[in-house]
Amino acid sequence: MGSASSAYRIIYLDVDGRIQKVVFSHCCSPCDIKELFCTAVGLPRSTTFSLLDASGAMVSIDPTMPSNSERSPYKVVPLSGGQLPDKEELFQNVLTQVAEQFSRAFKINELKAEVTNRLAMLEKRVELEGIKVVEIEKCRSDIKKLREEMTSRNSSSCLDDKKLTPHRDVPSYPKYHLSKETIDTLRQPIFDVWQWEPNEMLSCLEHMYHDLGLVRDFNINPITLKRWLLCIHDNYRNNPFHNFRHCFCVAQMMYSMIYLCNLQEKFTQIDILILMTAAVCHDLDHPGYNNTYQINARTELAVRYNDISPLENHHCAVAFQIFSQPDCNIFSNFDAEAFKQIRQGTITLILATDMARHGEILDSFKQKLETFDFTNEEHVTCLKMVLIKCCDISNEVRPMEVAEPWVDCLLEEYFMQSDREKAEGLPVAPFMDRDKVTKPTAQIGFIKFVLIPMFETVMKLFPQIEEAMLQPLRESRDRYEELKQIDEAMNEVQKKKSENLSMGGQKK
Repeated sequence: MGSASSAYRIIYLDVDGRIQKVVFSHCCSPCDIKELFCTAVGLPRSTTFSLLDASGAMVSIDPTMPSNSERSPYKVVPLSGGQLPDKEELFQNVLTQVAEQFSRAFKINELKAEVTNRLAMLEKRVELEGIKVVEIEKCRSDIKKLREEMTSRNSSSCLDDKKLTPHRDVPSYPKYHLSKETIDTLRQPIFDVWQWEPNEMLSCLEHMYHDLGLVRDFNINPITLKRWLLCIHDNYRNNPFHNFRHCFCVAQMMYSMIYLCNLQEKFTQIDILILMTAAVCHDLDHPGYNNTYQINARTELAVRYNDISPLENHHCAVAFQIFSQPDCNIFSNFDAEAFKQIRQGTITLILATDMARHGEILDSFKQKLETFDFTNEEHVTCLKMVLIKCCDISNEVRPMEVAEPWVDCLLEEYFMQSDREKAEGLPVAPFMDRDKVTKPTAQIGFIKFVLIPMFETVMKLFPQIEEAMLQPLRESRDRYEELKQIDEAMNEVQKKKSENLSMGGQKK
């Protein structure tokens, strides 16, 4: 890893007679160092300047620049007119982007107009011409195909618009100083995820990577980490449930389990890095409609991934598209073999979050429990898959006031899907149908038959989770069963009232 002195460089600057100390990593780029100096002396980031030593000689600005002392600080001298080219270039870039957006919008509008005209012609033909039944059915089939084509093309245009680089630069992402109480609670399942704004959640995620030693041990550029987290935030959609706050929830629960189960004593640091990164990326660009809808509606994602975990494959693809951007690649200091290990590990964990594979993964883990070996790579991989599954569906582990709003969010997303499925003539799952499901009925079966059995299995390896995770699940199950009984009693009363009113009307 090298010594601290070789890993970091200290430079002293003269800021209007005051000495300003600046510390940066040797892996920072000259551009990052210049921006850091501008920030230190209160200049705009794009300012062009010279760095002079005590004798007036110019000093090269790069990671290997000579260190100085408080007695011989460097002086930052702005160059007049130096900012103009940068501003012109920035203005030109903005104009180019605006032009591209207008061009894309016009193309989409032209496509919509063309498809709408074709639909209108076909529908008019069906309505007015009185053609044979076979021909009518053919026209309806053509209309359906055109609608699917329009949906598919609109979906494609959205993918073209995905922001694979953060729309804000790092200095506008404020660094929050977390209190000791926040830092302590962040390591526990009781953490209240509803009390934090997006920028605060980004700061918490950044803290987790530092606190677990990942930034230090893998020489991750702190500025690159900030940019990556910004890009992650920008590539989660504003769905009722599958949004950036859910991403934060899953990552925070994984962080809690790492401490609660003392995983850093049993796993390698690369395993910890894979667990955290997979948790952060596991639902990237989720459209708000699950795999069943994707497959039944024959969406572009289902066709692309041959109906095999289309959403989870898409989350993986978006994650590594982001990593392919140099400014967001937190793995840039890894050699090819190490990166291959991290990529494969991350993909394996994200694909494990497909609930269609729940029974398969849990059964495999149960078979390994009695002879579980932390030195066995296959055993450890299976455990990591179960851990990310636990974190992904762990809301009911949290206190009631934190967990219950998530149920409302999930049902809202379910109802959006079932409404669309009804409109498109697709099968509707009963647990998603607003006319058939209630909050208690939605949760009781899931807690009893999915959550509790899975956490009880994990408890055999980590007994310490019983009080912090299993007990809240049992209490949540009991509470929803009581609510169900209350609902049934109220329905029975309402039913009797209706019957009495009906009988009274018949007597009259």
